[in-house]
Amino acid sequence: MAEEVKSRYSDKELEEFKVLIQEKIDKAKEQLELIKSAYKNDSNNGTDDTSPTFKAFDEGSEVMSKETSSQLAIRQEKFIRDLKNALIRIENKTYGICRVTGKLINPERLKLVPHATLSIEAKNMQK
Repeated sequence: MAEEVKSRYSDKELEEFKVLIQEKIDKAKEQLELIKSAYKNDSNNGTDDTSPTFKAFDEGSEVMSKETSSQLAIRQEKFIRDLKNALIRIENKTYGICRVTGKLINPERLKLVPHATLSIEAKNMQK
């Protein structure tokens, strides 16, 4: 008797992934707030009374810091959006199904990358 190949994760398994993803969204939102507050608060590092050369250097690093913070915020927002899309796939019961092969994505992969839409097999085919 051949082993039955599952076409989707069970409702119980989907619920476990949903909890994991919701925790990741909450954590990602906290990190996004930290990034945003760092971005808003690094305008004054208390260097007003120091030498002009240091101030010029500090302003350059401030611009760099704001650019970095902005890029981090954009990346974090995309991560949150990807996780929310994963929640939608859970509701549709299509979560964990590779969009290329149609096979189930390994649950260990989903625990590490819960917003994955490709199996390792499909990912390797892209290279």
